[in-house]
Amino acid sequence: MKAFRYYYEDFPTGRVWEYGSRQLSEREIIAFASDWDPQRFHTDPLAAKETPFGGLVASGWHTGSVMMRMMCDAYLSESSCVGSPGIEEWRFAQPVRPGDRLRYRGTVIEARPSASKPDRGLVRWRWELLNQRDEVAVSIIGTQIFLRRP
Repeated sequence: MKAFRYYYEDFPTGRVWEYGSRQLSEREIIAFASDWDPQRFHTDPLAAKETPFGGLVASGWHTGSVMMRMMCDAYLSESSCVGSPGIEEWRFAQPVRPGDRLRYRGTVIEARPSASKPDRGLVRWRWELLNQRDEVAVSIIGTQIFLRRP
């Protein structure tokens, strides 16, 4: 079996992971939304001014993708993760606008061994994207399953 850098035991309750910095440009926001979420407040800067946002904002799907990439770069790609049973909650607390600089923070809410598969454990997280003002822009609560250290 391949040796991983991170196993279930590396994610105790209370552990915090912080990672990255990524600035979203107007061009990137429009390109993503044009393909995946073509609402006017994501794709048309002029039309977006007439919406309650008052200007262009990133799609939530875009910010979720940015978060996923940062999560992979921070720990997930080097971990024994074998999947996820899903997301419980996804909140968009602040609009993400062109020029915003985002960083990732993951906090382990709960870690427990699997009741049915002793070779793995479940880790429940609060994943967040914070903007340049340290405001939480996106917050997700979800679970990942990791193999236990051999």
